[in-house]
Amino acid sequence: MTTAHEGTPVPTTASATAPPTDAPLTTVSVPDRVGVEGLEEKWAPVWDEQGLHHFDRTATREQVFSIDTPPPTASGSLHIGHVFSYTHTDVVARFRRMRGEKVFYPMGWDDNGLPTERRVQNYYGVRCDPTLAFEGEDFTPPHSGGAKSVKAADQVPVSRRTFVRLCEQLTEEDEKQFESLWRHLGLSVDWRHQYQTIGASARRVAQQAFLNNLERGEAYTAAAPGLWDVTFQTAVAQAELEARDYPGHYHSLAFHGTDGDVVIETTRPELLPACVALIAHPDDERYAHLFGTTVTTPLFDVEIPVLAHPGAEADKGSGIAMCCTFGDLTDVQWWRELNLPMRSIVQRDGRIARETPEWITAEAGRAVYGEMAGKTTFSARAAVVEALTASGEMLGEPKATQRKANFFEKGDKPLEIVTSRQWYIRNGGKEWLTDQGEPQRDLRAELLARGEELDFHPDFMRVRYSNWVGGLNGDWLVSRQRFFGVPIPVWYPVDAEGEVDYDSPLTPRAEQLPIDPSSDVPEGYSAEQRGVAGGFVGESDVMDTWATSSLTPQIAGGWLTDEDLFSRVYPMDLRPQGQDIIRTWLFSTVVRSHLEHGTLPWKHAAISGWILDPDRKKMSKSKGNVVTPMDLLVEHGSDAVRYWAASARLGTDAAFEIGQMKIGRRLAIKVLNASKFVLTTAPDSAITLDPAAVTQGLDRALLADLADVVDAATEAFAAYDHARALEVTESFFWTFCDDYLELVKDRAYGRGAADAQGTTAQLTEAEIASARATLWLALDTLLRLFAPFLPFATAEVWSWWRSGSVHAASWPTSEGLREAAGDAAADGLRGVVATAGAALSALRKVKSEAKVSQRTPLLGAELVADEPTTAQLALVAGDLRAAAKVTGTLEVLPGQARGADGESLLVGVAAAALGEAPPKR
Repeated sequence: MTTAHEGTPVPTTASATAPPTDAPLTTVSVPDRVGVEGLEEKWAPVWDEQGLHHFDRTATREQVFSIDTPPPTASGSLHIGHVFSYTHTDVVARFRRMRGEKVFYPMGWDDNGLPTERRVQNYYGVRCDPTLAFEGEDFTPPHSGGAKSVKAADQVPVSRRTFVRLCEQLTEEDEKQFESLWRHLGLSVDWRHQYQTIGASARRVAQQAFLNNLERGEAYTAAAPGLWDVTFQTAVAQAELEARDYPGHYHSLAFHGTDGDVVIETTRPELLPACVALIAHPDDERYAHLFGTTVTTPLFDVEIPVLAHPGAEADKGSGIAMCCTFGDLTDVQWWRELNLPMRSIVQRDGRIARETPEWITAEAGRAVYGEMAGKTTFSARAAVVEALTASGEMLGEPKATQRKANFFEKGDKPLEIVTSRQWYIRNGGKEWLTDQGEPQRDLRAELLARGEELDFHPDFMRVRYSNWVGGLNGDWLVSRQRFFGVPIPVWYPVDAEGEVDYDSPLTPRAEQLPIDPSSDVPEGYSAEQRGVAGGFVGESDVMDTWATSSLTPQIAGGWLTDEDLFSRVYPMDLRPQGQDIIRTWLFSTVVRSHLEHGTLPWKHAAISGWILDPDRKKMSKSKGNVVTPMDLLVEHGSDAVRYWAASARLGTDAAFEIGQMKIGRRLAIKVLNASKFVLTTAPDSAITLDPAAVTQGLDRALLADLADVVDAATEAFAAYDHARALEVTESFFWTFCDDYLELVKDRAYGRGAADAQGTTAQLTEAEIASARATLWLALDTLLRLFAPFLPFATAEVWSWWRSGSVHAASWPTSEGLREAAGDAAADGLRGVVATAGAALSALRKVKSEAKVSQRTPLLGAELVADEPTTAQLALVAGDLRAAAKVTGTLEVLPGQARGADGESLLVGVAAAALGEAPPKR
């Protein structure tokens, strides 16, 4: 016996027992009733027990397909968007595993950062106060998830150590729920390979990579103006910005010059004390005579220059703007490029500095500032507007407007620009100069080249990467003023006068990592020297969560902790992710890999689209329109939900459609029922997968079509077009069920067509064997094709008649099918299945319209078809007569078949005579 597919089990680990071969069983065991209910609970534990998804540690890098799985944020619940995108990854993993590749498919949990802190604050009713002493291990938080959200004013302050412990406790609970859902969905993850972005190994990797950046000059600290969220009291990176409409008012203010007043329009009059210049475009003739002169500010009487800059917009407002330190990012640009003084007044808490600045010397100005001091920017604005109105220096009434303001993506208030000391990693956003002021390297060009080297799926997503890199205007801000994160691993010496030397950081040795500078002590110092003259201070900031997540290939792959594993999986093959974090996660991972290893972190980036709600809006937690997936998985079945997800192509937004899930459920049920029919047509025959047994035209035509489907699905999968692979497989499957099974059913049972006297024609053994072999070969192939998409239904059917697992079987190839089909094209068999199906449908329509049973015989019938179709019908006449119950003559007349409304048909019925309906059984 030869086989169409030699099932090659994929090894698991070196120590695990590989699943047995997937040859047909001698005894077929099909349940009396089949259904999709309970298949997840049945098969997920079996896969675990078999070690089916375990990575083979003996595989060489050339044999491995490694995936940089996105670590979901462990701060609440997964939503249907996660199910959507993670299914895309899983179908690829299952396909690659069946192709014989050794798939490294880990799972991580992104559990550090602001989302976790916010969830802990609301869940437990606490907030972190790092000045407090540790409360002890027996501390019980005031709440434990009972309240939906605890107001900030009601949150109990706790020490940093207690707060971090509560963060770890809650994320551990969340991660267990996430894992349970992923297992129910059927993700073929190797659950032995898990990590947490706050775990010890992740902290070590993140800290060592940072120290390497520091040693190579790629990381640096600087005091500079930066975006600041006053609510969360932390710096914000460029990649975390959202531009939103924000209501405001234009105020027309008069600055005083020697030749008269200069009027500007501003939405932020409270920044008048921080004004350092008026700026107009160099070609603006209205203000050319003022360039190089000075004016004095209203209220505060501070002398400032009038300067030219090409960034000024002549057609906006009055065409001349005040530059303050700082109102927006344009102010920062002008301040740098025009070498203006620093006069900041907005503090980290979002309030106006309490001490009157030294540059305000006029008594009236100092009095006005005293009314502003210590107030929020909103209240300070009201005080300034009142003073301007009283002094007559505001012209007219404020005019309402909508302005664009920068927000932290998770924040509720516009960002301020505050000067503070922060840590940065170079990313090509600003020129990298040597100590002598010469260009050191063009990092931006290097990273743009990496983007061209990376294979994006779909390719049009590449432009989002290049546009982002090309538009960067600053290096990557990686320090955060938070508590639950990876500490920046440095200390600073304190000189004899008690001044901290931030330019000479103290660093730990590699073997000491991970460390926490707030509790660990640098070498050469004692704990008693913390914070005293001649001693040291620890860095209190933690790393931005992206600074750790940008190292997921290294963390998952065992860099620094398992070099053997790392050599087998890195650089990885695939990064699957969402389109909205190309600028953050994808880019930052490319940056770290390029700087650390001089390579791309992976070869391919698969970018999923968004899930849209019924109003065609993106689903997101912030919009409150997400759907929790577990109920859907239970109601419709995991295979059904996977079908909906896998039907969408990469990079394409998809609607949340229950109807599509119902189609997927119907498909899974049909796989079970059709398989049951195939496996019970010949209960006493040993099942063999023998291409040589296929001899009949209809059977050869089917396998020729199936061979094309295998090639098309394989090609699509290789090109990361899983939706196309599913589409061609599903389309063939329904043709197989609706046409082929009906046409071949009698022959598979060993029954020939009946004649006018009701005598059944005798079939040869070869005719019967051909039908059965074709059914078995087709079922074997279809189960493999569907396995990545419908893992539970296909596992169930496989167990009825095969050993091992369909998920450890080899991916189908077309060679054995083409061997069975022979030269189908030369023999006129191409399209025969569709032709015979159309003829059977036409004959059955006659019975339907007569409202009789399909078991009613046709005493005779005349079909109408064109010449090529007529020739094809002659090849399948026996199967067609048996399936349609034609007991008399079946003729095919030449011509063009047309329907009742004149539409062109492949096959039509010219005449038919119905016999007497058989009695009901």
